[in-house]
Amino acid sequence: MTLARLAALHGVATAYSPSEGVTVSVPDTTVVAVLGALGVDASTPEAVTAALDAADRAERERLLPPTLVLRRGGEPARPPGCLPPGTRLRVTTEDGAVVTGEDWERLPLGVHTVEAQAPDGREATCTLIVSPARVPGPGRRAYGLLVQLYSLLSHRSWGMGDLGDLRELVTWAGRTHGAGFVQVNPLHAGVPGAPSDPSPYRPSSRRFPDPVHLRIEEIPEYALVGPERREELDRILAEAAELRERVLGKGATIDRDAVWELKRRALEVVVESVELGPGRRADFHDFLAARGRALEDHATYQALAERHGHHWRDWPEELRDPRAAEGAVCEDPALAARVDFHCRLAWLTDRQLAAAAAAAREAGMEVGIVHDLAVGVHPEGSDTWAQQEAFAAGMSVGAPPDAFNSRGQDWGLPPWRPDALAAAGYAPYRGLLQELLRHAGALRIDHVMGLFRLWWVPEGREPTEGTYVRYDAEAMLAVLVLEAHRAGALVIGEDLGTVEPGVREDLARSGVFGTSVLWFERDWAGTGRPLPQDAWRAESVATATTHDLPPTAARLSGDHVTLRHRLGLLGGDLERERATDRADTAEWLGWFQRLGLLPEGPGDEEAEIRAVHRFLLGTPARMVGVWLPDAVGDRRPQNLPGTWDEYPNWRLPLAGPDGQPLTLEQLAASPRAHALLRELHARTAAPDVPAAVPDARTAPPAARPV
Repeated sequence: MTLARLAALHGVATAYSPSEGVTVSVPDTTVVAVLGALGVDASTPEAVTAALDAADRAERERLLPPTLVLRRGGEPARPPGCLPPGTRLRVTTEDGAVVTGEDWERLPLGVHTVEAQAPDGREATCTLIVSPARVPGPGRRAYGLLVQLYSLLSHRSWGMGDLGDLRELVTWAGRTHGAGFVQVNPLHAGVPGAPSDPSPYRPSSRRFPDPVHLRIEEIPEYALVGPERREELDRILAEAAELRERVLGKGATIDRDAVWELKRRALEVVVESVELGPGRRADFHDFLAARGRALEDHATYQALAERHGHHWRDWPEELRDPRAAEGAVCEDPALAARVDFHCRLAWLTDRQLAAAAAAAREAGMEVGIVHDLAVGVHPEGSDTWAQQEAFAAGMSVGAPPDAFNSRGQDWGLPPWRPDALAAAGYAPYRGLLQELLRHAGALRIDHVMGLFRLWWVPEGREPTEGTYVRYDAEAMLAVLVLEAHRAGALVIGEDLGTVEPGVREDLARSGVFGTSVLWFERDWAGTGRPLPQDAWRAESVATATTHDLPPTAARLSGDHVTLRHRLGLLGGDLERERATDRADTAEWLGWFQRLGLLPEGPGDEEAEIRAVHRFLLGTPARMVGVWLPDAVGDRRPQNLPGTWDEYPNWRLPLAGPDGQPLTLEQLAASPRAHALLRELHARTAAPDVPAAVPDARTAPPAARPV
């Protein structure tokens, strides 16, 4: 019981419930390992007792917690009530103003510093976060496109989609089809070196974007390259054209490493041969000053990884500490030049992100570009090197065993330490959000349940031997709401899968939208039938599918079952799985027919996909997302969970029903895409009320063919 009490003090679970009425105990060895990663020795009974005594003593002596949170819109703001009588408080706001303890109701939104002095001489300082109650919401209902940017190539791309393509997409979608947003995959900086991990959800840094997304020809200095380097640049352009042709014309998969090799060479030519003009240089210097040490650390990591490989724990010992590495940079002009080069790339990428965001606004988009925040980072990447104290060493984020995966999951992502975040006033988290929200109309948070708790798996153990570690959700949400408020951006939480009771309600109270995927929206607590439209959440993004699920054409045709069978991923008999899938699809199609959403009748794939989206438009959901491959009938998932080399995850270009790649220009000319988007535009341009449809709950149930 003493170990359980110690674990509870640090937010470490000693048991969890995978389903209602079922409780699973966590092995003591796991609890001890997780506590060790939090800096608490629980290796022996004596150590547990000592740790408990230390925790009790610290609690008695503590005047203030590391971080305090005040949310506007609730009770009036008051100083902490646990302070000894006579304690003097002084608040210094982030802009330097001083507020006394009696005037807390006048505190502005922001991140402030509290100083306390008790009558017995004890003193304490902590961070105070004053946040709005909710994040902003959309002004009117909007529909938008969901796209994996790398997959959307144009005739100007260098083998994968880029920020120039994103700017063209938002302009076309907004101006021609009245789309209110475009949601992209994470554009975080990838792990350097080849072969790299193509997954955008396991980046080196979540704070800075990857320059592989640059449109090289749109860098202003590109046009100024003189004749002495122009031939070299022309040869690179010819190689880029060949790489693009291999993907679009010869059916090759996207090769991110090859794209980056060409862009790196071109960027070196541009940076080395063209001096920045006075105005551009001033802009660059402002960018450096605003990003500060965080950017310097990231660029230093990039430069050191070029020399020593990205596994920073294998670097020479003096380079493993970012502060010690500063000396090495100062003493090595060549290394300093590479640090400057990577700072330049971060600036150039930021400016093209800004141009894409501006294009979305100019196209009349209600929301604009929705950026995506991955749940974690690579254990050997830039963020873990620069912020070592913030990550739990020897731990990985994953998921416990459930009905879909009896072995659990290990995602290979080191978790943030909740105690380190609190001690730092959530500075790492705040800095991350500020960077991502700079050019975002909204931010999607992958696995948003991680703001509340995460499944930690000790290194060398199976996912089944992990446990939940709790975060201060009040503080995590307050920071999120504050930064989104400052940016004027919406927040969307990916809350699919197992969700702890109360989490969705807490997110909704903070104005965080959820994610509702058609095929999962059933009355699970009752009939099990499709959830009636009026029972869907209003504050959500309603979609037919996601990057981890089959495209709608594959689901309607049953191709996704065949694919999983071919790759050995089916848990049961093929024919039984096919029969279950056909019954599920037939039930949904019958539902659409009874609602009058499929007047063409079943059997016409394009009509069925339009019916799916008519159904979504008939829900109260304030945002409706269209998976871009659904607009052209692409049948291939971008990511097939449970596969590695067996399937080309994160490497497929957008394609038509026949699997032939389609360019951005062909997408814009596609009659199939136009028919779907024209209908979405017409229905969302009408008064902001869901379309009136018959109530299918009163209609006779459809037959369930098997």
